[in-house]
Amino acid sequence: MSAEFVIQLAGQAVYLVLKTSAPMLLAGLVIGLLVSVFQATTQIQEQTLAFVPKIIGVLVAMLLFGPWILTSLVDFTFNILNNLHKYIG
Repeated sequence: MSAEFVIQLAGQAVYLVLKTSAPMLLAGLVIGLLVSVFQATTQIQEQTLAFVPKIIGVLVAMLLFGPWILTSLVDFTFNILNNLHKYIG
């Protein structure tokens, strides 16, 4: 196993983490922005109003994108194990 292979693998892992976490982060970001605009226009400053919609939105995003995330992680793991098999065997 060369240093270039390990660096490439680490880069792919970081990219996969960013790619798979993006739907939940974007859902939380959009919902947080909408809630803060709503709070600013209505002058309602309830603290729980900011958290509950974000939690629900992130859970919905996890349910919608869960199969895709799982498939991406399984493919990445399969590629790691397949490359490891090439180096060992």
